[in-house]
Amino acid sequence: MAHILLPEAVVTFFRADRPLILAHRGASRIAPENTLAAFRLALEQGADGLELDVQLSRDGVPVVFHDSELSRTTDGRGRISEKTLAELRTLDAGKWFDPRFAGERIPTLEEVFEAFGDRALYNIELKAFGVRDDGLVRAVVACVRRYGLVHRTLLSSFNPLTLRRAWRLAPEIPRGLLVDLDLPLPLRRAWLAFLVPHQARHLSFRMIDERTVSWCRRRGLAVVAWTVNDLQEAERLIRLRVDALITDDPALLVRLLGAQ
Repeated sequence: MAHILLPEAVVTFFRADRPLILAHRGASRIAPENTLAAFRLALEQGADGLELDVQLSRDGVPVVFHDSELSRTTDGRGRISEKTLAELRTLDAGKWFDPRFAGERIPTLEEVFEAFGDRALYNIELKAFGVRDDGLVRAVVACVRRYGLVHRTLLSSFNPLTLRRAWRLAPEIPRGLLVDLDLPLPLRRAWLAFLVPHQARHLSFRMIDERTVSWCRRRGLAVVAWTVNDLQEAERLIRLRVDALITDDPALLVRLLGAQ
């Protein structure tokens, strides 16, 4: 596989001395995922950055939301892609988690950048649910550039076509390819063989061992582990010198790194 490495961008994002702690949809163990409240708490707990999911509203606005459908984490129904931003603004994205968070809204990517700016690193997972170019990558890249966060952003996706679009539109922004054990092996191999220049391999923590890390290092790839909520597992991954740990519980891993 060919890889185009961007040393400046990669070094700026990752650290040499320890793994980054990236809060999975914010501090999602104690706050409603992908809300400003969850992101704020994660940074207060000491997370280096935020892992967040972005997709487009019907009117083309990048919004921060994981599922394609609204019902799990809001009081709405239907697909994100079928709702305008104005319609999404009316939904409660916090009360489902705890009544204390009633009134939390689905944030736009711009609102996240406005709130936290260069206080955080951003691992933006591009939620592409098909092969068609829906304009998501272009809209996200424009927002990242507008806020001057190119060197604080890592774009990631399970979809290699999406990452390829990101490479073509913004080669200066580093990219991470997500890989999951749930993918059938033939499909996994086909995707990994696809010519998608990227700088990080995002792997389910169950996939990571010494051999995997060595394989990535030989190819100049950073190793990002998800989703790590167990102390023993985190300690194992730290010994393997992974570059980032994505977690629902950033406070747990901040304490662990502080004790080492």
